[in-house]
Amino acid sequence: MKIENIDKKYVLQTYKRNYVNFTHGKNAFLYDDKGNEYIDFMCGISVVNAGHANEYINNKLKEQIDKLAHTSNLFLIEPQAKLAQKIASLFDDNYASFFCNSGTEANEGAIKLARKYGKDERYKIITLKNSFHGRTITSLKATGQTDMHNYFGPFPDGFVYAEDIDDIINKVDKKTVAIMIELVQGEGGLERLDKSKVQEIAKYCKENDILLIVDEVQTGVYRTGEFLASIEYDIKPDIITIAKALANSLPIGAIITKHKDIFSIGDHGSTFGGNFLSSQAGLATLEFLEKLKSSSKLDKTIKNYQENLSSLEQKYPNIIIKKVGHGMMGGYRIKENINIDDIISVAFKNKLLIIKAGKNTIRIFPPLSVEKEVLNDGFHILDYVFSSF
Repeated sequence: MKIENIDKKYVLQTYKRNYVNFTHGKNAFLYDDKGNEYIDFMCGISVVNAGHANEYINNKLKEQIDKLAHTSNLFLIEPQAKLAQKIASLFDDNYASFFCNSGTEANEGAIKLARKYGKDERYKIITLKNSFHGRTITSLKATGQTDMHNYFGPFPDGFVYAEDIDDIINKVDKKTVAIMIELVQGEGGLERLDKSKVQEIAKYCKENDILLIVDEVQTGVYRTGEFLASIEYDIKPDIITIAKALANSLPIGAIITKHKDIFSIGDHGSTFGGNFLSSQAGLATLEFLEKLKSSSKLDKTIKNYQENLSSLEQKYPNIIIKKVGHGMMGGYRIKENINIDDIISVAFKNKLLIIKAGKNTIRIFPPLSVEKEVLNDGFHILDYVFSSF
């Protein structure tokens, strides 16, 4: 039986798959079972920030898996402790981390942390109408895109949706315990929140004993240029969630908080979260990307990336409304008379992988380690794709 037919018979069909069979990769390239070479501007949906088959990370993983992969969070896990220390060193030494397996789990944990902080008296969490925070029942309810809620209710109470950042404070009442935002909305069309307005929200939260939760599942791990977008926004949220790129492909998520004493023993847990393998991958990933940043290579790559984005924006006003995003978390808002699926399909036929981010937005996420020539080649292909519409 062909592998495509095996997948269709035995795997629940929750994804609209493109049945290309990738067998290996190297940095920004992927190769299928027919020997075709693709430039990857999806990055596993902002996961493989350090590139495919990263030698430094893989060597660390090989060393670890030959020793030990998993025991339990009931025992000390050395690479987990070191990963938490590294995260604190890159942001603020007063923060501690809890490790899980995904972004939606990190957001679930952040919500639990906020609810316990509210002591049953305050429980409401305000999110933005166009937000995305995950697919479990609670994180899905936290997601402000209500068309995603169909069929899955009843949901837990306590989530309030603000129209936009200017409407957030209007939604606060005596039951509000937290405000939860993405600084650049990943699945909401790569909209970047205004820095000064975010700082006003942060100040308001501090003055009114409301927790600020920042969902950095996509923005985190240098995608916007710094370890966290919160650093660029010059804010210190009460809780930050990260996942996706933290272990460069291994499942991991983290709740990062300065409120170290809210959870007590038994309040939260994870069987696999932060095990030896995923933690070692996370530590190696941060070491690799920290060096990429400190060497100025990342900043140069972002500059070239943004120049390429701007060039095509100016060249195709008949297709592109505007470029969106920040750092290397960018893309294009496409005019509604253009079918985005057709653009993605033509790009794929020309061996370039891109993806949607919202109803009329194309997301362009190369690895942060992409070589300049490969980055330019990818945009040349995209230029050709746009020219055919």
